[in-house]
Amino acid sequence: MEVFDDPDAMRGWSRARLGSGATIALVPTMGALHAGHLTLVEEARRRATAVIVSIFVNPIQFDRASDFDRYPRATDDDLAACRAAGVDAVYAPAVATMYPPGFQTRVVPGALADSLEGGMRPGHFEGVTTVVTKLLAATVPDVAVFGQKDYQQLAIVRRMVADLDLGVAIIVVPTSREPDGLARSSRNVRLSPDERAAAVAIPDALQAAAGAYADGEREAARLRAIAADRIDREPRAKAEYVAVVDASTLEPLTTIDRPAVILTAVWVGDVRLIDNQLLG
Repeated sequence: MEVFDDPDAMRGWSRARLGSGATIALVPTMGALHAGHLTLVEEARRRATAVIVSIFVNPIQFDRASDFDRYPRATDDDLAACRAAGVDAVYAPAVATMYPPGFQTRVVPGALADSLEGGMRPGHFEGVTTVVTKLLAATVPDVAVFGQKDYQQLAIVRRMVADLDLGVAIIVVPTSREPDGLARSSRNVRLSPDERAAAVAIPDALQAAAGAYADGEREAARLRAIAADRIDREPRAKAEYVAVVDASTLEPLTTIDRPAVILTAVWVGDVRLIDNQLLG
């Protein structure tokens, strides 16, 4: 496995392999790799002959400096995990490499970024679209593999790739979960034992809403209320939002008459967790 911290060197490696007939899959990450990331690597291996994992904690997508500072970093462990998973190359640039003095160009997303996470975290998705564009430019992949947990981010990246003719296939892998249903996240390590137990209210809430949908409930307000009630019954959890939206446009729905998704962001202690569940 080769490790690169320079975009030109990374791009040269990729172009050499593409020139020899290889196909390349990128798995973008912010490090602190867990089993969920490794499921993305497994899918990448099925989709291409060479796999790149990028590791970069992106400062411009954090709306709170303290959250960026506390984001878990475990570079040695991450590299060991990548080697064990058969990753061919890791791209791990420094912040100064990604955003050198004089850097001023950003990729601005459209209406998909205005609500939900975009409304709660100003500038977040502009940071995401900018860094993803730079990662794609450095790694030159045929496909990029993302998890479903960051549903809005996924929708925005798909739109960006299509709008800018980037020529990369975006592959989605279902959310990887712990045995009790909690979505795997690098932030989970910051939960105390009591908070970790409380966090199960999040998948429980989404499953309760999905169960009501399966039983015939189609009113979005009712499904939101079912999920919100389950979260509210956990004193350590505080919902920032619960939303039922069109699965493609992310527009709020009143009645579910098309593919939809229920999304939530929940504070458990001082850790903010997001999750979602497809409906229909």
